[in-house]
Amino acid sequence: MSWLEIKATPNVELQGLLSALRNYTNIHAFDGYDANDIKTMAKDKPHVRKQYNDSMELKERFEEKAGIKKKGTNTFSGLLN
Repeated sequence: MSWLEIKATPNVELQGLLSALRNYTNIHAFDGYDANDIKTMAKDKPHVRKQYNDSMELKERFEEKAGIKKKGTNTFSGLLN
């Protein structure tokens, strides 16, 4: 987007674009890593594990909304429903 397009875009749309970018960045922050990689990294930096878990939860929520994954299939409460 050019500067003129950004200035002409309503604030609500800009906030929506920024929110979408934040979600995309959070979801794909750990692409290429598996649970063993996270375990290794978390030994030195414990906050990485929380970031990874938050990223995976956000990804699951969006997959449920998109119909890619059935709601609650990975949780005990999901099995009860």
